[in-house]
Amino acid sequence: MLSQEMLSSALQSAPDAIVIVDASGRILFANRQLLALLGYEYDEVRGQAIEMLLPERFRPRHLGHRSEYAENARVRPMGVDLDLFALAKDGREVPVEISLSPIEDAGRLLVAAALRDVTERKKIQTELRDAREAAERANQAKSRFLATASHDLRQPLQALALLNGTLRRVVQEPDAREALAHQAQAIEAMSKLLNALLDISKLESGAVRPDPTDFAMAALFEEMRNEFASLAEAKGLELRISAPSGLVHSDRSLVGQILRNLVSNAIKYTRHGFVELRALMHSSAMHIEVIDSGVGIAPDQLPYIYDEFYQVGVATNAFREGYGLGLSIVARLVRLLGLHLAVRSELGRGSTFDLELPLGSGTTITPAASPVAAQAVDRQAAAPQVLLVDDDPGVRSATTMLLKVEGYRVVSASSLQEAVERLAEMPGVDLLVTDYHLQNGSTGLDVINAVRTTAGEGLKAVLVTGDTSSTIRGLPSDERIRLASKPIDADELLGLIKALLAS
Repeated sequence: MLSQEMLSSALQSAPDAIVIVDASGRILFANRQLLALLGYEYDEVRGQAIEMLLPERFRPRHLGHRSEYAENARVRPMGVDLDLFALAKDGREVPVEISLSPIEDAGRLLVAAALRDVTERKKIQTELRDAREAAERANQAKSRFLATASHDLRQPLQALALLNGTLRRVVQEPDAREALAHQAQAIEAMSKLLNALLDISKLESGAVRPDPTDFAMAALFEEMRNEFASLAEAKGLELRISAPSGLVHSDRSLVGQILRNLVSNAIKYTRHGFVELRALMHSSAMHIEVIDSGVGIAPDQLPYIYDEFYQVGVATNAFREGYGLGLSIVARLVRLLGLHLAVRSELGRGSTFDLELPLGSGTTITPAASPVAAQAVDRQAAAPQVLLVDDDPGVRSATTMLLKVEGYRVVSASSLQEAVERLAEMPGVDLLVTDYHLQNGSTGLDVINAVRTTAGEGLKAVLVTGDTSSTIRGLPSDERIRLASKPIDADELLGLIKALLAS
């Protein structure tokens, strides 16, 4: 049997602060760790009520808790899910964890309380909480910045593109037309760089949230054919696309963005031969392969192809076709969607990018119908009347000039309210062109709904936006509405308008 002296020595050597009280709450023993923690001498606590070691606000409740514990004494933590504090001699409140243990001593009940100082842990928890809140605020600020940048940075480019399109239609002098052609190329390059940088920023900030559904890859393959056929033909390349059957499960819009970057990259790095987009079915996945007969990638360059601004075989400061951001965006999208992308390449013989997608089993999501081929406006008939709504004066003016040069009658407005007022003055409107984000929280959809109330539910509209968030991707499908992403060039905008008017 252990001696009293040995028990006392063991309690004094314990790593935690320990205090032992009797049934009335009187302190019988306190080890040196407790005295050091709270700054007392032994004689100052011995024989005193245990409540002296508690902050004043806890003492009334503790008397009741002490009585309850005496009736159901067992080993347990004290104050589960509560912040507990011990009161030091100098008035400091020390955050602690407390464990209670009953002790039988010659027929009487004693209670041992072990106190552990959790000051450092609380400090770390507070720092982590503050850091998490700061990170959330930073992410919210990033999201606000990106939303603003997506709209405000694209606005001047939108105006430039439309003004350039207008001038190309009215200027006849050869040198001036050549200058405008070069300007158009510069505007397109600026647009591509801005879009890529904003895409990367949105992915880095977490602003892009996947919305996985089951969808048919065949429709997405057809979109790739429509978008890249003329580009491949212009380079003398054969574009091979074999539409697959079956469904996959992922975010359709983001998968489309991955494929667009891969196919565009393949065409850019292929001087002659072919670019192929095909699908291979496996038991639980569909493998989408983008194959080219291009320049290929040396083994020592493969680790770097997903880095920003890295281009295969392009020296620093050399002329660059593109900016080396496409594969960086692809890598981020693949990680975001939890997919697997592999690459095989041989220098001088081409590359194969293999994207693995899980198979789907739900209902096929039918994509919005693509615009029909643009048809000419019948200039002999009365010119169609277009209601244009945009809160940016520069874009509104540039769009108005372009449409008038093309032969349309245009009535413009800067807000939802003004659009409704102008509509009341018009004998009729054939088409609505509206920006998505407008002042005072209004959206282009609000404009469309309001105008249709007067002009009829069959009114067709072009909805123009620089927003690429999930909000835009989730807009309800309406075959009478065409969605156009900023900066849209003059030819594309006019093509959408002609297609809608002709359908």
